[in-house]
Amino acid sequence: MNTLKNQTLPLRIIMKRDFYQFSATNLQGQKIAMKEYRGKVMLVVNTASKCALSSQLRGLEILYKKYAPLGFVVLGFPCNQFTPQESRDAQNIAEEYLLNYGASFPLFTKTEVVGKGAHPLFSYLENRLEGIMGPDIKWNFTKFLIDHRGDPVKRFAPITAPAIIAPDIEILLSAQSTAGEQ
Repeated sequence: MNTLKNQTLPLRIIMKRDFYQFSATNLQGQKIAMKEYRGKVMLVVNTASKCALSSQLRGLEILYKKYAPLGFVVLGFPCNQFTPQESRDAQNIAEEYLLNYGASFPLFTKTEVVGKGAHPLFSYLENRLEGIMGPDIKWNFTKFLIDHRGDPVKRFAPITAPAIIAPDIEILLSAQSTAGEQ
């Protein structure tokens, strides 16, 4: 389970942080600091391979392959909180995502995204960008678009197909390249 020692930090402390102060454990068991993605446009997604929306994993991979050379990355956080819809262990998750969906973007260990055990990164994101029905993540495939400075800029509902997000990614990548030229 992808939890941190400070998961019980009060929200006011979590909200004082920035995106790059968080870290998570990838499927290979390595702790990855989000600052490793500094300068990239990111799409953070809570995923589930057995969810009715799991076909979005292919769409996320298409976005990743298309825009990665320009400084974009998808960060997938498998989640089992919305009914049992995720494989049991990291190896099964890695195999299933690659074999069934072709997913090669960075994946992290199973992560809680709501409730007392929620990973602080998701507490931060859901309170920075409210959804249509409030700040709480309601289902798998809630997506958070983060700009190259680490600022959360847009939240997408679970039913939003990845292809619909492409124009927003392009705008942020354009802003990223413009900022780099200055």
